[in-house]
Amino acid sequence: MTSFAALHIPGRPLLLPNVWEFGFAAALAAAGHPAVGTTSLGVSAAAGLADGAPESRAATVALAKSAAPLDILVSVDLADGFSADPAEVADLVAELADAGVAGVNLEDGRGDTLAPIVVQAALLAKVRERVPGMFLNARTDTHWLGAGPVADAITRVRAYADAGADCVFVPGLHDPADVTELVEAAEVPVNLLYLPGKATFSELASLGVARVSLGSTPYRVALSAALATVDSVRDEAELPLRPPSYGEITALLP
Repeated sequence: MTSFAALHIPGRPLLLPNVWEFGFAAALAAAGHPAVGTTSLGVSAAAGLADGAPESRAATVALAKSAAPLDILVSVDLADGFSADPAEVADLVAELADAGVAGVNLEDGRGDTLAPIVVQAALLAKVRERVPGMFLNARTDTHWLGAGPVADAITRVRAYADAGADCVFVPGLHDPADVTELVEAAEVPVNLLYLPGKATFSELASLGVARVSLGSTPYRVALSAALATVDSVRDEAELPLRPPSYGEITALLP
């Protein structure tokens, strides 16, 4: 956890790319990125499942275990933990820690609502007790489910920090004044989601953010590039991007 925690510097944020398969993680490691996260949407979609579906647990764990041996720190998006039982979630986090995973992300979103604060705080506390060395990123969906007052997010992230979270994540938050208020009120580093057209990486850095996640953006851009490639071949146009060679890809594999 220590080396991963050290990457979370307010004002000099960690840019965390999120992956859905081994090859992208290996390419990021080869390019020198210090850390990578997984994306629940990408992992779930690649398996033909709904985002964060309980059935995506196996695919999430498999990706984490395949990526952990790479020369890159790995954080795993566990959505709601794939269980309502805090002990079962803690056991899952312990399994990932044993595999070499550096961090996990747990969210309070439950479909189109939020878990009660006391319930989510108890879950985080159980995970912290069971796996004290894991970097614990606590996500609140106050702004993912709809723009509410930043005070709602602050109430939750403070409770989650008190429960043992090392970092707090508020996807959807981007207004500079709200970000500043959150950063000043939170007692731990703040993680935000990169939202194209809302705030640049440097702008978030200037507001004191300590981690910027890319979420599902790389996965969605990859789909767009793949579709554009098919169209370019059909239309006898140049490929939209220069792809790595077959040999470059195989060199990344075990």
